[in-house]
Amino acid sequence: MLKKIPVEHLRLGMHLQASCGDWLEHPFWRTRFVLKDAQDLVLIRESSIREVWIDINKGIDVEADSSRSEENFETIEEIPPPPPVVQPKAAFADEVKRASRIVAKGREAVVSMFQEARMGKAIEAEAAAPLVEEISNSMLRNPGALVSIARLKTADDYTYLHSVAVCALMIALARQLGLDEQQTREAGMAGLLHDLGKVMMPSAVLNKPGKLTDAEFAVVKTHPEEGHKLLLAGNGASEIARDVCLHHHEKFDGSGYPAGLSGEAISLYARMGAVCDVYDAITSNRPYKAGWDPAESIRRMAEWKGHFDPAIFQAFVKSLGIYPVGSLVRLESGKLGVVVEQNGQSLLKPRLKVFFSTRSQSYLKPEIIDLARSAEKIAGREDAEKWGIKDVDRYWAAETV
Repeated sequence: MLKKIPVEHLRLGMHLQASCGDWLEHPFWRTRFVLKDAQDLVLIRESSIREVWIDINKGIDVEADSSRSEENFETIEEIPPPPPVVQPKAAFADEVKRASRIVAKGREAVVSMFQEARMGKAIEAEAAAPLVEEISNSMLRNPGALVSIARLKTADDYTYLHSVAVCALMIALARQLGLDEQQTREAGMAGLLHDLGKVMMPSAVLNKPGKLTDAEFAVVKTHPEEGHKLLLAGNGASEIARDVCLHHHEKFDGSGYPAGLSGEAISLYARMGAVCDVYDAITSNRPYKAGWDPAESIRRMAEWKGHFDPAIFQAFVKSLGIYPVGSLVRLESGKLGVVVEQNGQSLLKPRLKVFFSTRSQSYLKPEIIDLARSAEKIAGREDAEKWGIKDVDRYWAAETV
């Protein structure tokens, strides 16, 4: 039996089932647990959350003293799913602010899940459902914002934010492929959990700043199977999530691992996971190399014949754009700009922030240009190092993050 109570009536020993209100305002990423720490009570009461649901079958009930005997608390057997809310489209600069908060809380969730797995605790996949929902809604409002923020990770954050980024990329790709919303969320959850097996890898190998030896690489290649075992031993992970965890390193030509599957013997979701996993990996800074430019990454991935399902890869490019947010491009006028937002009508006409002239080899006052409304055209991708430009990301992120 579930009972909705004001936070003032919470006490240790109660089983918190859900908090009412905006998930980003919740003090914990996970809601279903027994309150055992007095500090948790303080955190809830100091937050903006005013009411919560408790499960009186799994924890203690509200005290039945005389001062509360007249209090009528709402009771139900199960919390109904929230009605679908149409997510209004948002400008990149607006959505990226909320996306930054989602990514930060997503990191907290993944760190917690990984730590619990290291300690031998069973994974409870359904606890991450609100996070996947938040990511899904953000991608509806503006698909480029969260993906771009999640790409800005340090070497220390890589494993955790990689999971958040792949979740977002899987959701965008699922929608591009026409999957329904339930399938889309399944894909997102699979993306979030796909690298869980990394928790079983030695940190010295996982974070090694140089090339792995053959023996070390053999160890790392066991992470899909280790993750699959953890999901099988846990609760709430779907068959789709387990499959993507086990097979996201399979290649379309059969040269991948762990099973050497090829073509459609690899599930649709695992083929999706292969593309999303690689894209985020190569565009992110790693202990042993700097991330590649997003547009350059798309170009290189297109050249890896046999690696990806061609139809899935084409849909992936459409979901991100030929020039994803953060790509450095050169205009026919000789100006350089970084892509700040996609144009839904044309992959070749994104919005740019122009800031450099290759003709005068000097910086310009940053200016936003919408190529859909300009005579300017993209001449091609450009290499920042060629012009001595450092930290290209600050040109699209500086005013929003």
